[in-house]
Amino acid sequence: MNLDPQYNPQGKEDEIYRQWEESGMFNPDHLPERNQQGEPYCIMMPPPNRTGTLHMGHAMGMAVQDLLIRFERMRGKKTLWVPGTDHAAIATQVKVEQILIKEGMKDPRKELGREKFLERVIDFAEKSRNTMVSQTRKMGSSCDWSRERYTFDAERNRAVYELFKMMYEDGLIERGYRIVNWDPQFQTTLSDDEVLTKDVRAKLLTFTYDKNFPIAISTTRLETKFGDTAVAVHPDDERYQKYIGKIFEPVFCGKKLSITIVGDAAVDPKFGTGALGVTPAHSMIDAEIAERHSLATVPVIGKDARMLPECGSEFAGLSIEETRSKVQNMLTEQGLLQAVEEIAQALPVAERGGAPVEQLPMEQWFVRVNKPFILRQDTLEKWKKGQQTTLKELMRYAVESGQTRIVPERFEKIYFHWIENLHDWCISRQIWFGHRIPMWYCHECESKAIGRSFVLASRIGGATSLVETNSGAWFNDASKEPRFGSSVFYSEKYPLRCPRCKHDDLGGQIPFVQDPDTLDTWFSAGAWTFSALGWPDEGGWRAHRIYHPTAVLETGYDIVFFWVARMILMTTYATGQIPFRTVYLHGMVRDDQGRKMSKSLDNIINPVDMIEKYGADATRLSLVIGSTPGNDVKLSEEKIAGFRNFTNKLWNISRYILLNVKSAESDAKNPKARTLADRWILSRLNTLTKDYTAALEAYQFSRAGEMLRDFTWSELADWYVEIAKVEGGKDALLLSILKNLLHLWHPFMPFVTEEIWKTVGEKGALMVDEWPKPEKKMMDAPSEKDFSILQSLVVAIRNARSGFSVPPKELLRLTVRSGKFDALLLENMEPFKRLARVVDGGFGGKPKGAITILAQGVEVYLDLGGMIDLGKEKARLEKEIASVSQHVASLESRLGNADFVARAPAEIVEGERKKLEESKARLAALEAQLNSLK
Repeated sequence: MNLDPQYNPQGKEDEIYRQWEESGMFNPDHLPERNQQGEPYCIMMPPPNRTGTLHMGHAMGMAVQDLLIRFERMRGKKTLWVPGTDHAAIATQVKVEQILIKEGMKDPRKELGREKFLERVIDFAEKSRNTMVSQTRKMGSSCDWSRERYTFDAERNRAVYELFKMMYEDGLIERGYRIVNWDPQFQTTLSDDEVLTKDVRAKLLTFTYDKNFPIAISTTRLETKFGDTAVAVHPDDERYQKYIGKIFEPVFCGKKLSITIVGDAAVDPKFGTGALGVTPAHSMIDAEIAERHSLATVPVIGKDARMLPECGSEFAGLSIEETRSKVQNMLTEQGLLQAVEEIAQALPVAERGGAPVEQLPMEQWFVRVNKPFILRQDTLEKWKKGQQTTLKELMRYAVESGQTRIVPERFEKIYFHWIENLHDWCISRQIWFGHRIPMWYCHECESKAIGRSFVLASRIGGATSLVETNSGAWFNDASKEPRFGSSVFYSEKYPLRCPRCKHDDLGGQIPFVQDPDTLDTWFSAGAWTFSALGWPDEGGWRAHRIYHPTAVLETGYDIVFFWVARMILMTTYATGQIPFRTVYLHGMVRDDQGRKMSKSLDNIINPVDMIEKYGADATRLSLVIGSTPGNDVKLSEEKIAGFRNFTNKLWNISRYILLNVKSAESDAKNPKARTLADRWILSRLNTLTKDYTAALEAYQFSRAGEMLRDFTWSELADWYVEIAKVEGGKDALLLSILKNLLHLWHPFMPFVTEEIWKTVGEKGALMVDEWPKPEKKMMDAPSEKDFSILQSLVVAIRNARSGFSVPPKELLRLTVRSGKFDALLLENMEPFKRLARVVDGGFGGKPKGAITILAQGVEVYLDLGGMIDLGKEKARLEKEIASVSQHVASLESRLGNADFVARAPAEIVEGERKKLEESKARLAALEAQLNSLK
């Protein structure tokens, strides 16, 4: 048995991964018999967007998921980890558009046309997929590549359309006129998660519409006031009660408005003037007020972020900025502007492109989350087939009942709060890449309704082009989008017959037009757990149903609502089951200063670069150890380098053991404990195995890694291996400990442990070997207590040597006065002397010039042999103790000042607390040294 002097991950990891793949053990169907009989355990990999490369957030998720899969696989479960990627419709399309613009195109979609543009997008997505798969392999991810899925592949398309059809038939998908987030740059609606906020300075202006209007209002968006239809005040506000219910017709910058004064409890009478100008067409909050009071909706801003003719000819066509400035000048000239205040504002901007997002009223497709519907199957162990419920009730009950648990638990409250305030979900996007909405419009039905006719011009790839014989009928005049009336019907493919009027398409005279929009990416992503397992195909669904519900979803806390909640919504509706039993939320990966990683800060750490430099094991450890559920983790290259050093430490420990053991394999499965140290290390190993396993089961990955690191580095390497060098005869025991240690480390560090495992000579791969079971008979509390006494003495002696600057090679004479612990010291004197760097001076009283060492009731004397002047040393220590005591008192006084703690920057306060902690530790050490001289 032999290992290279140093572990070189660059020369081994790719080959080890190739061997894993070739073994077929990533596929649960090829696992050993004990796994085939085991409990199913499935994780669906959150599919990364096909927009380029993986980042550290992806790397963290993969490290945790692989840790869980390897852990449960070794425990005998039938494990399946399904990999996949997300077409990420808008993100991918925008990425390609930006690339094409850099290549010189001004309007890529217009210049290429739909078919050629989509070719470019699909080609980019496929190249991104290949890059991501390579990077996922680099991480050591033991997922079943034979089951790789894509949210835009044929099977997932079928699932998406079947789910759309079910929800449409149940009345849960409807087209409606609502306020939506609109990106003027890329001309599409956006989901909430695609809208970010940008901190800007804005002007808050207080004014009245005209001189006869009795109430002043405040706004940062003067340009929207052309669309005001009400002013809302609190119904109990005495200042405005007399106006509630009245209608005024002020002239605002040349436009006559109709303003109703409404009383609404949502208005805060203490904020601003206590009156809110209600613009139902350009604010979701205002739209809710308008709905409660049946107010009119008047759009004044178009899709191009320019003013509509409704604002009057003087403003029509102007940009928002131009209009805002012009309106302010007019209000000033008319004496209507009462105050201008500069304030901080969170400006909503599009995640891709960064353009300010407008809230506009549009006809879009929505999922109705509050609408009652009849269940198609028994659901969540509460509702029976045929009973009535709502999507929101399903979402709430899945977590409320405990069927799905969120880790950490505090996010459950946030989840419930979000559900309570959940609105209907806009699922239509005005982009080309994605699942085309499977709704069609019949010309015959529409022409009968409005008395117009059309002829078919061309049909390419299922898309239809119309030539209109009477302008303005089929298409809306301004947008050139199809009208949506009673002619709409569902069809997954190009329809041959209208289900309403029964006309067919024979001869090409009665065309059907498909809705031009595509579905929000979250619609397909929401079906991920069950669509990736074969739903709705009966054969595939039955074959893989054993794995659903899945065991755990591991993802970032930042998408708990946008994805996690939608998965619960879609899965409970479609299958009657929860999608996963546990949701584990990791935090964001930040730099060592706690900042978000970004190109502008030049602080991005690329996971592939770190793997190539330090190895996958070190990169994985750096992401998991120090990270707790739901909390952000700080990462630096220095941290990764530190874990590379630990990887080498495990390698060196293993190398020492394998170089020194002889033919001990036959005894390694049942090693015999001969000495206290043997009983202690076996007790510690078995206790560790129990606690470590429990920590992994509880998703306490950092705690598990830390306790295993402490055992490896401290208890095994620093204590037991050093004792083994003195006592000898521990080949079988060392080999047994090493094998157990490799099992425990494997989920965290799969590559280095697998490489060492091969050298140990065991048959088969470590990744499918049996997880160690703790043995109660090996847990020996008395031996652990006895050994801790020896440890305390050794540490105390080492501290004394260091405190009195005794050279490491100098052997000091030790006189023992231990009383009831005499036998303990006698039995273990040889390893004790080796570890403490002392020679045995026998039992007796305190020799002249010796110092006293006390630890856990044991008193020994360390003879410094005249190396120090006791009087001078006492004086020096007393002086230093006084100085440190004064410093401690000063720090305690400062930190006890509530004003200082409240006003000082957090990092300054934390720094002072750290100084206090260090000073107290120094003071305790000095006092211990002084006491040893007495």
